[in-house]
Amino acid sequence: MTQTTGRFYDELARLMNDAAGVAQGVRREFDTLFRTQAERWLRDLDVVKREEFEAVKEMARIAREENEALKARIAALEAKQGK
Repeated sequence: MTQTTGRFYDELARLMNDAAGVAQGVRREFDTLFRTQAERWLRDLDVVKREEFEAVKEMARIAREENEALKARIAALEAKQGK
């Protein structure tokens, strides 16, 4: 009786271990499929990548600073001319 019970538990443990492996495989497959679909949606929406957004944001900041410097220079030149 002990031998049969031990074998039953061994088989049950092996079955549970196999089921856990299958569940992990299904999870990885789902994650891959979801990620692929999400990337496709984002590509179709033509969403800007974060790096590109940050680069354009920095360019705009620099342009604003240059614009302010030019305004100040023009104001100084106009003040010199008496306008």
